[in-house]
Amino acid sequence: MPTGAVPFFLLLLLLLLGQPRPSLALSPSLLPPLPGQRRLRLAHRACLAGTLRRAAAPSSLPASLPPRSGAKMAGSVAERDAAVSKLEDGHLNNSLGSPVQAEVYFPRLTVPFCGHIKGGMRPGKKILVMGIVDLNPESFDIRLTCGDTEDPPADIAIELKAIFSDRQFLRNACVSGEWGEEQSSLPYFPFIPDQPFRVEILCEHPRFRIFVDGHQLFDFYHRVEKLSAIDTIKINGDLQLTKLG
Repeated sequence: MPTGAVPFFLLLLLLLLGQPRPSLALSPSLLPPLPGQRRLRLAHRACLAGTLRRAAAPSSLPASLPPRSGAKMAGSVAERDAAVSKLEDGHLNNSLGSPVQAEVYFPRLTVPFCGHIKGGMRPGKKILVMGIVDLNPESFDIRLTCGDTEDPPADIAIELKAIFSDRQFLRNACVSGEWGEEQSSLPYFPFIPDQPFRVEILCEHPRFRIFVDGHQLFDFYHRVEKLSAIDTIKINGDLQLTKLG
């Protein structure tokens, strides 16, 4: 070996030993996944696959819900109104503030109307008539009678007759087929076309006391002596009935 060659190989060996060694670290993506990481990846893949299947599948829900049955809803409202009306009709507040039992029996509130008063009239009993006057009325009348026979005609204990052309509210009675003296004095005419009203007929020992919309208008002294015989109410004319009691 030439003398000068030894230092060259030594120099080359020194250079090789002085070079940095290549890193043996592996990329995280090349490492085997840990058990926990593998479970997370599997769960993520399953969730993604389920989402894609739901998006691709046709919807099983209807586009809109079917409407509820109108008849069923109307029936519920009618039952509720009937219950409220029954509670209201059970006790009526008179002008003195004490409850009076409703004792007028009627099938339907149609005009002309005829209804029975249970037990007839007596002191302290009150008859309530609520309704709406027609738009173009001529007259209407309310009668308390002793039955509803026509031959012979039943006695009329009191007839209240509203006449709109003259703005009069007349009262009279018919006993044994004969009309008595008609009364017409009035502080004011209380009825208005196409408007509601409330008439109360309060029976006292010597008389009927008449209220309209809570205001006392007049008294009418009894011409039928046996009050319990007054057991019928009749209503006729240009009005609509909304409540009786």
